Amino acid sequence: MDRFQAMQVFTRVVDSNSFTRAADSLGLPRATVTTAVQNLENLLQVRLLNRTTRRISLTPDGAAYYERCARILADVEEAETSFREVSRGPRGKLRIDVPPSIGRLVLIPRMCEFHSRYPDIELAIGMGDRPVDLVRESVDCVIRVGELQDSSLVGRRIGTMETVTCASPDYIDRHGEPRVLADLQHHRAVHYFSSRTGRIYDLDFVVEGEVTEVKVPGKVSVNDSDAYVASGLQGFGLIQPPRFMVQAHLQSGALREVLPQWRPSSMPISVVYPHNRHLSPKVRAFVDWAAELFGRCPILGGCDQTCSKSEPKDGDMRQAILGLQAVEAGSY
Repeated sequence: MDRFQAMQVFTRVVDSNSFTRAADSLGLPRATVTTAVQNLENLLQVRLLNRTTRRISLTPDGAAYYERCARILADVEEAETSFREVSRGPRGKLRIDVPPSIGRLVLIPRMCEFHSRYPDIELAIGMGDRPVDLVRESVDCVIRVGELQDSSLVGRRIGTMETVTCASPDYIDRHGEPRVLADLQHHRAVHYFSSRTGRIYDLDFVVEGEVTEVKVPGKVSVNDSDAYVASGLQGFGLIQPPRFMVQAHLQSGALREVLPQWRPSSMPISVVYPHNRHLSPKVRAFVDWAAELFGRCPILGGCDQTCSKSEPKDGDMRQAILGLQAVEAGSY
């Protein structure tokens, strides 16, 4: 086995977190895969992987070598596919993961448009509420909401999510409409809590450029975005959902915005992908289409900005409502 093939084997072992799964996906005997990694370690004179009977993990040298291998292999793939795709167009299976509410309300209604443009791409859309490890689970890209911080991934900002404070007309008739933040001590809120930690998220408002959290009492707590909006519609209290989730209710009058002079801060929406997949034609096709889609949506204020090595921070109620209960290093 030559050096290039050995690098392919090594990265596949890391991506699949298993010698056996790597061998199956490459159509090679497991012994061949094991030998290829051992030969690489002998050649480099370093240990690349820590092996136990239950799991494998990268050593610091292995992590550094993996990063370089991934870049080299991505460059080779791009060089090859750039010629093949000119006539055929992007094709293959594309695995993405999105917050449930964005998937249900924004992406799914436009899937016919995507497939009309890219008929040879097969989309596998995950919409769970758990963090996703893109590398280990072979997910090509994710859409996430939140401020960006350093990681080993790449993010392209495609829009902005606005949040609105609102309540049902029935609730406002019974409790009055708050005019200033001090009025909130006499009101009720529907509380949203984290499924993972049980933490209850307070309402927040931007006051003179600073985010201010306000504790508002309440009698109902939920950990599901649909239940959160439904509780507001039923008059259980004030809610602060993303505007795109309740725009139809605001237009119909089923919900009314309150305290518009102190709206919650907006949050960026990004498509995030591993650096070794950012040149894939099918990933590029989806990212460009998503940026165009969000750019056409007035309540998701589209923008287009690439941020190298970035991921969203954890800990905001709006991220939790969107299905981002936990964000770990390198995971979404």
